[in-house]
Amino acid sequence: MAENGEEKLLAMARHIAKTLGRNDTMADDILQIFSTFDGRFSREKLSEKDGEEDSRVSAALEHSLKLLDRQISQYVAAEHPIWADSADSSAFLDAIDELIATIRDWSPMAGEKSVGACIVRAEDLMQQAMFRVEEEFRSLMDRGGESFELSREYGSGEPIDSDDDEDEDEDGGIIGVIRNDEENQIPVAQPITDYNIIIDVLPSVTINDLHEIAKRMVAAGFGKECSHVYSSFRREFLEESLSRLGLKKLSIEEVHKMPWQDLEDEIERWIKAANVSLRILFPSERRLCDRVFFGFSSASDLSFMEVCRGSTIQLLNFADAVAIGSRSPERLFKVLDVFETLRDLMPEFESVFSDQYCVVLRNEAITIWKRLGEAIRGIFMELENLIRRDPAKAAVPGGGLHPITRYVMNYLRAACRSCQTLEQVFDENVVPSKGVSSSSSSSLSVQMDWIMELLESNLEAKSKIYKDAALSSVFMMNNGRYIVQKVKDSELGALLGDDWIRKHNAKVRQCYSSYQRSSWNKVLGALKVDSSSLAPNAASKTLKEKLKLFNVYFEEICKVQTSWAIYDDQMREELRISVTKILLPAYANFIGRFKNVPELGKNADRLIKYCVEEVEARISDLFQGHGGRK
Repeated sequence: MAENGEEKLLAMARHIAKTLGRNDTMADDILQIFSTFDGRFSREKLSEKDGEEDSRVSAALEHSLKLLDRQISQYVAAEHPIWADSADSSAFLDAIDELIATIRDWSPMAGEKSVGACIVRAEDLMQQAMFRVEEEFRSLMDRGGESFELSREYGSGEPIDSDDDEDEDEDGGIIGVIRNDEENQIPVAQPITDYNIIIDVLPSVTINDLHEIAKRMVAAGFGKECSHVYSSFRREFLEESLSRLGLKKLSIEEVHKMPWQDLEDEIERWIKAANVSLRILFPSERRLCDRVFFGFSSASDLSFMEVCRGSTIQLLNFADAVAIGSRSPERLFKVLDVFETLRDLMPEFESVFSDQYCVVLRNEAITIWKRLGEAIRGIFMELENLIRRDPAKAAVPGGGLHPITRYVMNYLRAACRSCQTLEQVFDENVVPSKGVSSSSSSSLSVQMDWIMELLESNLEAKSKIYKDAALSSVFMMNNGRYIVQKVKDSELGALLGDDWIRKHNAKVRQCYSSYQRSSWNKVLGALKVDSSSLAPNAASKTLKEKLKLFNVYFEEICKVQTSWAIYDDQMREELRISVTKILLPAYANFIGRFKNVPELGKNADRLIKYCVEEVEARISDLFQGHGGRK
């Protein structure tokens, strides 16, 4: 082999001289220069005839190729797995290394006829060797990945990297690797309570073997073939993993046609799958790629992209289908879940898909995340339309709570549990409502104030259905009080502010006063008598008429308003007390004067229908209706 090496060196020197020399004289001069640097480049050795040179070169190269052909062919033809025996695999890789070096060293002289023919033979032999190592690569991945999969259910063994012993649901287990005392690798099911883990998806010995094969395939110019085999196997693993996590392959049309309850369940499965994929599976695949293709970053990046692209697109397509789906208000909360999941996973998208090949996936994730934000804003627009379109047809019995009030307020309270997310969504989309200054309000508070304004306008239109002004006031009082309480008891209070609350409390008090005027002013008017200017007979007659009028008005109010509804216990009691405070003193004073008239006093028990206590009792029976209770 040393003799072959010297022949190769001399042949290379002659080849350089012929290539650089424009004529024989210049070539001889170059050979003379070489001889001054190394004794092996003597003039006698470098000045041989061309025929002798070709013969010696060809013989040396032929000898090397015969040895390599004999070594490599026995492994190419072997029926048993070469990597079943470490000695065989090492010898095979050494032969491939020598063949790679031979082709690399002799290729510059391929223009020489004899050398060129040998190089063609060497490349054919290399192709045969690559076909075989590709098979071995595939076989190693197949055998190594058999026990390293996601699992629907937990196996035995302690979970790794987790102190949480609580049971998880059946879709929440993932297979990892631990080592027992004998250092054997054992797959165990791990609860997904901590996403900050990396799983060894292949045994270390297998990874080292794959790396050695990949290194030779890349060096031999078969890097793409190696990457393709690797990507095919790992891609299947990821697709199977997502399937076992419960995620289905659904088209956009299938998502849009899915019943809402089914879609809610599918979103829950998607959230789990997305978190496991971006926080565990993809980083684990990134780590595996880097270990298998260590030293070849381009091959590693390309392989990783090919492995994860299909699963990533499946995850993103589902999120996109949710984003461009129905804007029905009841979908808000699940769309928020998808938006928040994708937002929280953005750092993982940035870190895992950081290379040039994955930039498209990273950008697509950002685009779909923004599209989900547009969907959330669209849902709020649909909520506004729903409020505007809600018809003022039938009146709520007893002036109680209207369903639109309960729906909107409970909806907004629930939505505001995701206040920070909604602030983020509306931050760049501030549309100031009439009379609202955006300079002093957050984008979300502007949006909420606008919805409240729409709701109030809708309720005012509905209040006009009532022919009784007092009942109209009760309706507005009920709904106004409900709105204020829902605002005060939730994040809405912080968004809308104390001034808003004070303003709307004042509106409720105005409705309160309006009710009193409409209902009780005429009753109080019946009790007012200026008898000082009247003759005794006239005063007696006036008091009798006033008493009858009071009885008529009072009985009419009690008959009607007993069925009216005040949904809030405190407000109902406050209203009764308020009526009692203005009515009882006036009535007691009237009865006292009535009894002091001689002509009336002797018949007072027969003429007075209600004593003061009975009036108070009748007032306590007001607002017994149950329409609109919570």
